[in-house]
Amino acid sequence: MALEIERKFLVNGEFRHLAIRQIEISQGYLSVDPDRVVRIRITNGKAILSVKAPKSGAEFSRHEWEFEIPFSEGQEMLKVCLPDVILKTRYIVPEQGHLFEIDVFHGKNEGLVIAEIELSSENENFIRPSWLGKEVTGDLRYYNASLI
Repeated sequence: MALEIERKFLVNGEFRHLAIRQIEISQGYLSVDPDRVVRIRITNGKAILSVKAPKSGAEFSRHEWEFEIPFSEGQEMLKVCLPDVILKTRYIVPEQGHLFEIDVFHGKNEGLVIAEIELSSENENFIRPSWLGKEVTGDLRYYNASLI
């Protein structure tokens, strides 16, 4: 069983010049039930089906399973997702031995910028870059499933 240990932050400064990669993402949700989020993501010519569920007693951790599916099927699934599709540009920024994934949202979420860092344990330390703002881990308003 896969486990995702992730923290989320708003972004308050410029980071794009630090990015080593930029990815365009379209994603939609088949379920946003907090106990079973099911997402389809289209990026770089691939389609990924993801299932996420809470891990009992964990603050930053969730169960996560991801499966690559045929691209054409992913495109069809995106058409039957819940009311809206999220469009965003993801920037990958290395920082002191970690990688931050910074999502710049488009469309109805234009102006929102969220950084995520995946950790190997819930108590792992990391250095906060100057452009990192308020932590929003656990604030459901900032989870992609809520942004649709």
